[in-house]
Amino acid sequence: MTTTTTTAPPGESATRLAQQQSWWERVNKATLVMAGVTLAVCVFFAVVSDAFLTFANISNVATQVAPVVIIGVAMTFVITSGQIDLSVGSIVAFVSAVSAQLLQTGWDSSLVLIAGVLLGAGWGLVNGWFTAYAGIPAFIVTLATLSVIRGIALLTTEGFSVPIERSTFVAQLGTARWLGFSSSAWIALVCVVLGIVVLHRTRFGQYVIGIGSAEESVRRAGVNVRRIKMLALCLSGLAAGVAGLLIAARLGSGSANAAQGFELTVIAAVVIGGTSLFGGRGTVVGTLIGAILTGVIANGLTLMGVSPFLTPIITGTVLLAVIWVNLRGKDIGGALRGLVGGR
Repeated sequence: MTTTTTTAPPGESATRLAQQQSWWERVNKATLVMAGVTLAVCVFFAVVSDAFLTFANISNVATQVAPVVIIGVAMTFVITSGQIDLSVGSIVAFVSAVSAQLLQTGWDSSLVLIAGVLLGAGWGLVNGWFTAYAGIPAFIVTLATLSVIRGIALLTTEGFSVPIERSTFVAQLGTARWLGFSSSAWIALVCVVLGIVVLHRTRFGQYVIGIGSAEESVRRAGVNVRRIKMLALCLSGLAAGVAGLLIAARLGSGSANAAQGFELTVIAAVVIGGTSLFGGRGTVVGTLIGAILTGVIANGLTLMGVSPFLTPIITGTVLLAVIWVNLRGKDIGGALRGLVGGR
């Protein structure tokens, strides 16, 4: 008797590997919980401040959280693949400062926008190459480039802000509005939609999830794991470049001192939303919820007249609490899966 064995293409094998999740892993309870928490926080601030639910304030919050959402979507891919990017704040500052300088030298706005995005992606490629091909952990690589990138920006600007002429398209982009919301908010919404599609409906997204949960298995399935990990970090740099351009456009100047500690806010938004720090589970919708929560907290405290110095303290405390829940949740999830399997 002859037995015929069919072997699926490597890409299809890796995709099925990423899709074979238990019911517990598919239902991201952390995202649902944080959605409830965000709603409760919004209700609280609406009660204590009459200005919170006004359209002007809602539009302001959308503009404020837009850069966090844009980078957070890309960071979701990075963390889901089992990596981290600490350099996004420095890339934002670098692109912001360099773009303003290029505009001052007479570059056309369209070229500056392209250059800003490419500069961000270029720094992401640097991070990705050292991580994926040189074998240095992403934490160490991005911790180093965090200092290098901002240092270059400070060196070229000598620490001064570089103004942007209001007549340029870049400046007009920062003040443009549609249906009462800023261009930054609409761009962030587009990034969320694209992130959902790419993460859950493309092979690249499935590879990212598979690498985060079972990297060796994905490698044995024939996927170029190094390239996927490098592209994830490149995507993070690109998103930081876009955010840097939007921040410079909105403020009307580029500064090497911008986005100090921005990476903490982005990582907090991603993790709070339900993306696992251990990799293998990511949610773009959760990242959006996490970004909104961090933005609402900052906005609400400001409306209440609370000292702005409390905002980073609260953000850091929330991040620490979520990491603890992630650690405990992994053990609890394993126990519950064992009970269900025992039945």
